[in-house]
Parts: sequence; C-alpha cells; structure tokens
Amino acid sequence: MSGDQRSIGRDGGETPHRLSERAETLLNALVGAYIRDGQPVGSRTLTRESGLTVSSATVRNVLADLEDFGFLSSPHTSAGRIPTDKGYRVFVDALLKLKPAEYDREILRTLQARFGASADDPRQLVATASQFLSNFTQLAGVVTVPRQTHAAVTQIEFMPLSENRVLAIMVVNGREVQNRILKLSRPYNPEELRRAAGFLNEQFAGREMEAIRHQILRQLQETRTSMNDLMSDAISMAEAMMGPADGTARPDVVIAGETNLMGVAELSSVDKLRRLFDAFNEKRDILHLLDQCLQADRVQIFIGRESGYGILDDCSVVTAPYTVDNEVVGVLGVIGPTRMAYERVIPIVDLTARLLGSALNQNR
Repeated sequence: MSGDQRSIGRDGGETPHRLSERAETLLNALVGAYIRDGQPVGSRTLTRESGLTVSSATVRNVLADLEDFGFLSSPHTSAGRIPTDKGYRVFVDALLKLKPAEYDREILRTLQARFGASADDPRQLVATASQFLSNFTQLAGVVTVPRQTHAAVTQIEFMPLSENRVLAIMVVNGREVQNRILKLSRPYNPEELRRAAGFLNEQFAGREMEAIRHQILRQLQETRTSMNDLMSDAISMAEAMMGPADGTARPDVVIAGETNLMGVAELSSVDKLRRLFDAFNEKRDILHLLDQCLQADRVQIFIGRESGYGILDDCSVVTAPYTVDNEVVGVLGVIGPTRMAYERVIPIVDLTARLLGSALNQNR
C-alpha cells in the first residue's frame, strides 16, 4: 500500500508469489472494477480497464495464473472473475494508492466541528465518531469507549429507588459522572445509604479504581465477623457498582449504522444478516477482535476469514487505535463487506482516530 500507511492482516503475511508488473496491473484493475460494480470481471472489460496494450488472450492467461495462485475465483463458468480474500490482501498491501483524508478539507472541517460540539462529554465524542464513520462510509461504524488508565474515584453517593433498587452515582477524576442502578437484597432507607456512601468515600476517595477493585476483593474474602453490618453492606454495594472485583470488566463498544449492511448484496441473505446483527447486539466477538488492535500503532485491516470469527467471513474490518496522552485507550473502525472502497475507508478511519484522540486530550 503506497503512502505513509501500510496495513497488515491478522497474520501480517505477504503473498508468497512474486507477481509480474503486468499481473499486478491486471489484479489492481480487476479488484477496482469489482469493488465499483459488484459484478465478475471478464477479460474484455479488464483489457479496457487496465489500459494495457495486450490481447484478450494474454489477459485470460494472466487471470488463469492469478486464479491458480488463489488471488481470484470464478463464481460461474465463463462469467468473469472476482477477487478472493487473498486477492484483496495483495491489493490492500501492495497495490492500493491512498490519499490522506486531510486533503479533503471539507471532511476535515466537518469532523472537527462535530467533535467540537461534543467536546465536554467523552462518551458523546465516541458516539459522534461512530456515527460519522457510519455516515461517511455507509457501513457500520464501531468505536470502543476509552479505557480509563488513570481513573480515580472522587465521590460516591446513593439514592433510594423502588423495589430494593438504589441509584449509585460515582464521580471519576473530578468530572465524569457514572450512574448505575443496583438491585439489592433488601430496602435501604436514605440514612443507611448516606452512611454507606460516607464509609466508602472515607475508604476510597482519591484512589484508583483498579486499586479499589482489588481492595474490595480482599475485603469480601475476609471473614465477615470483622465487619459491622454497615461496612459489609457498603462493600457489597461497591462491588455491584464497580463491576467484577477481579478487574475483568470489559470496555463497551458503540456501533452505528448496522442497517447500512442490509443493502449490501454479499450480506443480504436473511440468515447472514440475522447472525451479523446478533453479533452486533452481543458485541462480545466484536470486542475481542478490537482488543487485538489495541497494541497496534497504525491502521489494521482484517479481510474475510483473517478476523478468526466465522460471522465476519464475508466482511472486512478496518481499524485504528486512538490515544490520549500518547497512550492507546481505544480502537475505532468500520465493518463492511470485503468489497468495500478501501481507498476511501482506510484514510477516514485513520483521520477519525487521530481527531478523536485529539478531542479527548483537549477534554482532559
């Protein structure tokens, strides 16, 4: 892939076959034509598209070689050829010419304006990024909520609700407010909740959430005889409020534009869409895949089966990490068919990641 960016797949592999310049030209033209039209490409069309001054017979011979190498396939006899996942990989890694999205000043201004309108709310910034990616690409935009690498609890409060439920309010880093409704074993009156919050604030205010989780785990494992009822209840509330005490709580992911995929021919079967939407709703596999990109320092592309998740076998996932204070805190990207416009998607994913990180830095 030309330019400053270069993408790798899950295995980071390159093609084992050394292609001639003519073969690369024809493969490049074929992938481009198929992405644009969605139809198998025949030798006559390819001769015209490639600009090569060679006969159709020569083109057919080269295409046959490319098919033997596994870069192309023929869906029907004499109906032209389409790229395989392996063909897309060569196209993305070696043939694709990208123009940085910053060259389109209108896109840059639009994205900066949208982030500026959400500058005070990190979760809204994430939602804005996901929606922008979806709207721009007409595919599904995905963004993980930023991990809080330094999240100190400032204050904890509880408010009674009906049916043994309590609204837990936690202020993090002095400004971010997190709310969670807790279902408790018995009703608590306002005075009990005030005392429980006072105990937790005395114990935990100013401490990092990860340290608090470990302390909660230790205290839950200690004999309850050393705690009075107030302490025991308060620790149990804190456990419910902060999630798993072993620190295994996973980040959330915001997905926008899933319905865009309903118009994609390759994904339009009812069964494929049902399973894909189930994956979007569950988010587990999507999060696992995005987690793999947290260690990357640039755009990554998973084409078809490279993702390792069967539900995404007919999809490509283009991702990029975003950073706060030079530390990766999340990943964003686009999910769509393998027949996507990579030359448009890759630069916009890269630009959105950098601008989201910049907006979050300004929010600190």
